[in-house]
Amino acid sequence: MEKLKVGIIGTGVIFDLNILGYLNREDVEITCLCNRTVEKAKQKINRFNLKKNLPIYSDYKEMLDKEELDLVEILLPHHIHADATIYAAQKEVKGISVQKPIALTLEEADNMIDACEKSGSILSIYENFVFAPHITKAKKLLDSDYIGDPSSIRIKTAIGTEGGWKIPESAVIWRKDPKKIGGGSEGSPILFDNGWHAFSLAWWFFNEEIEKVFAWTDIYQGLDAPAYVMFKYKQSKEHVVPQFGNMEFALMPEMNFSDSKYYPVDEFIEIIGSRGIMKINQCTSIGNKMSNSEIFPPLVIIRDGKVETYNDFEKDWKHSFINATNYLIDVLKKNKEPILSGEQARSILKFNLAAIESVEQGIEIYVD
Repeated sequence: MEKLKVGIIGTGVIFDLNILGYLNREDVEITCLCNRTVEKAKQKINRFNLKKNLPIYSDYKEMLDKEELDLVEILLPHHIHADATIYAAQKEVKGISVQKPIALTLEEADNMIDACEKSGSILSIYENFVFAPHITKAKKLLDSDYIGDPSSIRIKTAIGTEGGWKIPESAVIWRKDPKKIGGGSEGSPILFDNGWHAFSLAWWFFNEEIEKVFAWTDIYQGLDAPAYVMFKYKQSKEHVVPQFGNMEFALMPEMNFSDSKYYPVDEFIEIIGSRGIMKINQCTSIGNKMSNSEIFPPLVIIRDGKVETYNDFEKDWKHSFINATNYLIDVLKKNKEPILSGEQARSILKFNLAAIESVEQGIEIYVD
């Protein structure tokens, strides 16, 4: 069996999770790495027991020029996504996976999509949240009409400051540039960067595009938070009641997520349907102490006068990445349309940028 040849551009913190889905598969092979600091890539080769003679590049263009790849993972800062994707498409790489968000602007997203269409490359935006086992289960229950027609969604993101990964200073610096983090006058590290997951889930759970949005943020230590976003869905099909949603980004500066392996952040989701309520507890921090609590299981359904709890999941955020990578490989091998294609990611970007524009103008924004 011929193996898919994979190249990874960027070996920072998120690399440690993205690589997990490739390690135990016999049908793929990581054939090269790229990182501006070559020594950091060498450290990852040792840490994950990759081939000692694995080629390492400091320039992604040189890597794409010299290597014949079936799949490239682009784990780069947001402002480099478009250039790297377009270059990979020009080299006719069959599968191009890009970290969220797809790009900084709709124009960049359009250029990425056009380049991939011309080359026949499959463009997939990497969104691991939808592949967390308990969230996948929640989606299946929704799609089966288990709580009736969903009418509203509330996504609350709790943001701490202590615990989890230590983010390199280099990753902090570019996030302080408003032009590289959403384009608002103060920058949008919460709504545009961290918030992308919430904007994606709002679309994925309801499978409806957004019609209009109103958002408000404050500023705390360089963060566009606390923040609140309200939105109404387009009604592409008839629903019991009009569908709407809201997101809240709450700060917890004195909360220590010391038991978190990843980010000091967690998400809580509530979906109300015509005949029941669904509660999703933990996303980023799945596997923390709350996951094993009888009163705080990962997934709860309230319907027909009964409370149902779902607790039998692999409780570690890393499984969302492993599952996302397995899905990506399957998409490539079967030449399928990915869940978060370039076009769909563009739609989410449009929603996301509309929220930032609403903050800037202080008015409700219609999402064209």
